[in-house]
Amino acid sequence: MVAIMIMRSVARWFVLALMTLMPCTSAHAERIKDLASIQGVRVNQLVGYGLVVGLDGSGDQTTQTPFTIQSVISMLSQLGVNLPQGTNLQLKNVAAVMITAGLPAFAKPGQNIDVTVSSMGNAKSLRGGTLLLAPLKGTDGQVYAMAQGNLLVGGAGESANGSKVQVNQLSVGRIASGATVERAVATPLGQGEFVHLELNATDFTTARRVVDAINLELGGHAAVAMDGRVIEVRAPADSDQRVSFLSRLESLNVVPAPSMAKVIINARTGSIVMNQSVSVDTCAVAHGNLSVIVTTEPVISQPGPLSAGQTVQAARSQIEIHQDAGSLVMLKGVSLAEVVKALNSIGATPQDLLSILQAMKAAGALRAELEII
Repeated sequence: MVAIMIMRSVARWFVLALMTLMPCTSAHAERIKDLASIQGVRVNQLVGYGLVVGLDGSGDQTTQTPFTIQSVISMLSQLGVNLPQGTNLQLKNVAAVMITAGLPAFAKPGQNIDVTVSSMGNAKSLRGGTLLLAPLKGTDGQVYAMAQGNLLVGGAGESANGSKVQVNQLSVGRIASGATVERAVATPLGQGEFVHLELNATDFTTARRVVDAINLELGGHAAVAMDGRVIEVRAPADSDQRVSFLSRLESLNVVPAPSMAKVIINARTGSIVMNQSVSVDTCAVAHGNLSVIVTTEPVISQPGPLSAGQTVQAARSQIEIHQDAGSLVMLKGVSLAEVVKALNSIGATPQDLLSILQAMKAAGALRAELEII
């Protein structure tokens, strides 16, 4: 037994020595807690419908949102207030809303969770409103929490005489600790003698490194990679020991595999994001701007004196075409910073980069995966 312990200590020392002698790279160690999650430990989504009252005339226009009136009548009947048939309610201080929340893992009855309240009608603002008691249900139709409270809206706005000023969103609010958990969701912490770690991203190299780190810490073959994402680990059966065991695993440091070279392009906004692994082969990029300017001016034609003619308005358009001198820049197997610097040197805007990067990818010069969202 002593010999086995000595061999394990020597193995750990040897691995640490190799890591010390390895050349420094941009990769850095991360906790398993940041790279993976425990299978089954998850947030459950809740949704509900309710009414927000106390608005300062900025609620739903009841003529266009009949469901608001129906909800108010139904609520009043449950409170013992029966309205005569055909009552025409004209409400301006009430808004129908949808309520969303996330039920954390291991949440118990009596705990509070935050909720988000969003207008589903045509209310102008939820600022200053109060959410009435509303049930929050899961996908199984069961009630898991009850929400109620005063809304906090981060926006502001005013309008007068056709002018309007608005800052941020007025139709969405949040209630901190606005819901009370009424039903717990069973969260199995592993099945049988095993727990499963799920990597945040599928990567075979990272999965192998996590397995090696766990086996080095625990000894033997406690961890086995099921695939490029799931890792099975043998864990104690006792719940208290299992929690301590998982806490120990989460604190282990692992150097993840370098991320795949990738370029993300948002064609709608012109945003481009590249990671540090992006590089290019030798290529030449030419860039030139072509702009077309169309201007239209009204032209008034006046009739002659005593001609009984009418004044006629026409339009005169002028078209101008300008083309800037093209620039040529040579790129050679450079890093991300040099790619950005070189493309900026020829005056390429984000919209220009969309076409340039696509052309570089088609030419085989861009060493990265190009994804357009």
